Amino acid sequence: MRPRSPRGWPVNIDARRIPADVEAVCARLRAAGHQAHLVGGGIRDLLLGRPPADFDVATDAHPQQVMALFGSRYAIPTGLQHGTVTVVTNVDDGAGASLEPGVSSTHRESALGDDPGEMKPGGKPRNRHVEVTTFRGEGAYVDGRRPSSVTYVGSLDEDLSRRDFTMNAIGYDPISKVLTDPFEGRRDLAARRVRAVGDAEARFREDGLRPMRAIRQATQLEFDIDPPTLTAIGLTLDVFRKVSAERIRDEILKLLSARQPSMGIQLMRKTGMLAVVLPELLEGVGVAQNRFHKHDVYQHTLAVVDASTGDAVARLGALLHDIGKPRARQPREGAPGEFTFFKHEVVGAEMTDGICRRWKLSNADRDRVVALVQHHMFFYTPDWTDGTVRRFVRRIGPEVLPALFALREADIVGRGRNEDPEGELGELRRRIAAVHAEDAALRVGDLAIDGREVMRILERGPGREVGVLLERLLERVLDDPTLNTPAHLERLLKELVAPV
Repeated sequence: MRPRSPRGWPVNIDARRIPADVEAVCARLRAAGHQAHLVGGGIRDLLLGRPPADFDVATDAHPQQVMALFGSRYAIPTGLQHGTVTVVTNVDDGAGASLEPGVSSTHRESALGDDPGEMKPGGKPRNRHVEVTTFRGEGAYVDGRRPSSVTYVGSLDEDLSRRDFTMNAIGYDPISKVLTDPFEGRRDLAARRVRAVGDAEARFREDGLRPMRAIRQATQLEFDIDPPTLTAIGLTLDVFRKVSAERIRDEILKLLSARQPSMGIQLMRKTGMLAVVLPELLEGVGVAQNRFHKHDVYQHTLAVVDASTGDAVARLGALLHDIGKPRARQPREGAPGEFTFFKHEVVGAEMTDGICRRWKLSNADRDRVVALVQHHMFFYTPDWTDGTVRRFVRRIGPEVLPALFALREADIVGRGRNEDPEGELGELRRRIAAVHAEDAALRVGDLAIDGREVMRILERGPGREVGVLLERLLERVLDDPTLNTPAHLERLLKELVAPV
């Protein structure tokens, strides 16, 4: 008979999807007389039949008890002030291992080894970090970010009552197979609905990031947001404005990893959040384009983001690729009602740099996003020489090209004219592939001689001129890759410095 939760909901968690090392943590807590419940996103994902990204454990054991129970080899005091200890486990590679002493052999304990870094038979160790947190309640939130105090409570229900959404306020004991769902989160999962625990406005005023988490999780899961919860987002934007740029950036990147990011962007616009996070995007609302586009700038951008592929940073490039169009728009001469957007990619690159700095992206990610915006308007014609193709690859950078082509394909789809991207990009893609097959030099570092050789040949010391000469050699090699040999380059170098 299928076990049932105390509230009568059938338990449809596939216990086989709970890793052995995670169950081992719970088993050790239970063997010591404590409660141990898996909580949060891991249980939500199991109920949805999705592979969980991580597992968190809630327990009545206090942090010092958890530390003593697992010992310094496994337990890391990552957040004692909040009741959290991180337990590091070894994930079994499938070769099998002995059970942990002191724990009933009826439980799978194979993954807790003698040392978190030890080698498992038949494979290398893979560590997992399991956060174990004491049941807790929270004092008043005075800054919209963190509680003024944390108190330990005696029951799982009290602990779950402080969580953000009902779908994340479910606990599951993997040892007794009991599911605890005091706020009917499973009902909301079945209805594909994001609903706040208790009073939505109160939940959002506790932590200003929760409104954005509601939108992001609804987008990732393709759920609706319960109307009172959605209304509360607009009512708590004053608290949301206190959230750090780093936390906003992380939520944006997670949202852009969803199948259809436009859903979240539209929810942000509807609730007023987009005006706080990315007001530049709203400048495109109602901005008509020309005969080549079915949509205004804003709707075109949403279509491009949905059609784009790649990681979240590449899709951020799609989100911002036309951010400069409204500021660059000019009436098209002789074509009433149509507009041009000359150099909008230059305007957009500058705006994108500012947005990325505001969100505190890493230098590498910022450079990548700016490059996508700056170069997305490339225009190929069949009369390009092979040297022109190589210069194009060099200017963009081989590492950026795949994302740039993916953006351009999405840009074509986003025009809404049922155009085939292959017709516009296919020939250039084939010619670039041919360049790669030649293994041609595209950077100074690819040349057959380096700066030391230049100084030796010319009998000169180091200086700016060495770099200039290498760049001039590269220009010759881009036109004729057969010149990239030490002998040819030495001859060319002497020609470059010979008196006229």
